[in-house]
Amino acid sequence: MQRILVVDDAPVNRELLKDMLEVDYIVELAENGEEAVSKLQVYQYEIAAILLDLQMPKMDGFAVVEEMERCGWLSNIPVLVISGEQATETENRCFEMGVSDFIHKPFDMTIVRNRIKNAVELFNYKNKLEQQVERQTQRLHRQYRIIQMQSEKLKEGRPFNDLMMQYQSAIMEVETKLRILNAEFSMQYNRNPFESIKSRLKSPESIYEKLTRKGLPATVENIKEKLADVAGVRVICSFPDDIYRLVELFIRQDDIILLKKKDYIKSPKSNGYRSLHIIIEIPIFLSSEKIYRKVEVQFRTIAMDFWASLEHKLKYKKDVQNAEEIVKKLKACADSIEMLDYQMQEVRNEIDRAKE
Repeated sequence: MQRILVVDDAPVNRELLKDMLEVDYIVELAENGEEAVSKLQVYQYEIAAILLDLQMPKMDGFAVVEEMERCGWLSNIPVLVISGEQATETENRCFEMGVSDFIHKPFDMTIVRNRIKNAVELFNYKNKLEQQVERQTQRLHRQYRIIQMQSEKLKEGRPFNDLMMQYQSAIMEVETKLRILNAEFSMQYNRNPFESIKSRLKSPESIYEKLTRKGLPATVENIKEKLADVAGVRVICSFPDDIYRLVELFIRQDDIILLKKKDYIKSPKSNGYRSLHIIIEIPIFLSSEKIYRKVEVQFRTIAMDFWASLEHKLKYKKDVQNAEEIVKKLKACADSIEMLDYQMQEVRNEIDRAKE
């Protein structure tokens, strides 16, 4: 049986509440705040709820709540104030201090039992949830420490560092080819097919984590053979047709091997994400040999990239209020962006035709 602490300076109230509750609970009695705190020190891990009067000699109910807060008991034990006072200011003060509920005098046995039952069940659920969150947090911390340790081992190895140098070189090769195409377009058509290029090299922590998710050991061979996005390049274009023209010219070059192509512009993801992805192998020329390395290249319009940056923030930000509503708004924005991209493209075409 769970233990309930009844704190009231009126003996008749204590006995009345004890008679109501002792069928379902072990009932402890205290006639003032000092005695209540003493019993809390003894039974703090056993008490399921406290029924607390406010007006008492020596130490009143407000002081008891303050002491419970100071000792860290208030977050684990629900406090139900028993009072004949109906003042809104008093109730607001109690709730602001962390009190769970009120039971007004004269006592109704059904109301008393139900309010205690609800408060105890709510706190039990809250405490279990907090324990689950704490266990999950500890597990994630342990996993993160393992990832850090393993990634440090990767960074210390010469083969891994050589491989990262090769991927960085592959990124530079991709950027050079794209910049040459950009310069050629600028000369021939007096405009540029893309606005900017962004690149990134996957961190050792991210590499280890992804290999772990795939159930693979963190070896240099697995990085080369099983991961396609260690090296990444993002190309930001002005218009959708520039994306397709640029991709066609880029993959047509005879030293580029196209491994995979995913068109999320013509077939967007369910959340509205639009981009064109290609995974290629590109040669890099070392002092002793020519080798191929994989690079993932993403092509987006300016508006698509702006949308994706917001969606990324939502995806990785914790405790976002109204997340489902934001997802719906982002999907609507993605649809609007598609329409706007093609409308702007048509305006550009009209301007180009007017120049002819």
